[in-house]
Amino acid sequence: MKKTAAAMVLLLSLVCRLAAENTGMGFPVISRLDLRDIGFKQYSSDVELARQRVFNLERTGERPDALAEALTIYAYTPLKTDTLLSLAARCNIPYSTLATLNRLAHLSSLETAGTLLLPSVPGIFIPGHPDSDLERLLAATRSTEAGSRITLTLPGSKETFQFIPGADFTPTERTFFLHTGFRYPLQSFKLTSAFGPRVNPVTGAFRVHQGLDLAAPTGTQVFAVRAGVVTEVGEDSIYGKYVIIRHAENWVSLYGHLSKIETVLRSAVESGSVIGRVGSTGQSTGPHLHFELRQNGKAQDPGKYLFKEGIR
Repeated sequence: MKKTAAAMVLLLSLVCRLAAENTGMGFPVISRLDLRDIGFKQYSSDVELARQRVFNLERTGERPDALAEALTIYAYTPLKTDTLLSLAARCNIPYSTLATLNRLAHLSSLETAGTLLLPSVPGIFIPGHPDSDLERLLAATRSTEAGSRITLTLPGSKETFQFIPGADFTPTERTFFLHTGFRYPLQSFKLTSAFGPRVNPVTGAFRVHQGLDLAAPTGTQVFAVRAGVVTEVGEDSIYGKYVIIRHAENWVSLYGHLSKIETVLRSAVESGSVIGRVGSTGQSTGPHLHFELRQNGKAQDPGKYLFKEGIR
């Protein structure tokens, strides 16, 4: 019986290797997420064994590098009907694992992704050169966690990751990935005026300040706080040079008093894209960014929605 099982595992591994060689991907290939697919059957077996080891980590005291050595990775091209959440459920692997290995910045990234890599061991993958806000957040908050360095050879490049077996998104990381939060529009600043009632420093009138005033030197880069489309650029007597970006869920962000606009009307921007420079144009007493967030046309307190942790 044991010989028969061992022979079956050997056969499955051989078929997967042949599929990988035929596609040129370098990874065993899964054609469909069905146990009748030999690649998916082998992958499911690998996942089950890995999850058992992760579950027993505290009891066995197994080292993270030993788990990393057991990592196997398969290639799969998603169907139009696939979502990241449905893939995670079908593969019995957390969506955080699929997202970080494939460097998906947010939940909707799967819509433009090509071939996906499916890892057999649950955990978090942190790239050696973080690119998105999510990756910078992971790198900033998990640098001291026990992990293992792995290098993957991909078509035309090599990717190095810190792999933390058994790890999952924290609430902050999960919220950020699900795209319900915003980053700060400046890397460093001094808050000079909060959201709410105040005396206007220029006119002396008492009114509600509908955003945040963030003081920074003239020329400081201003970032889009979330992916979206530039719906308005211009200059007026109040906001000076300004940019307005429309985001998902009927959110709109406004950036005022700019010294320079570095985006154009109707352009698509990512979270962290440079869209302008701090200035003192319009109704201003000194170089700063006036920043507003509105949802369904109503001004919201940006301080309640902007992420602080790990974003620099």
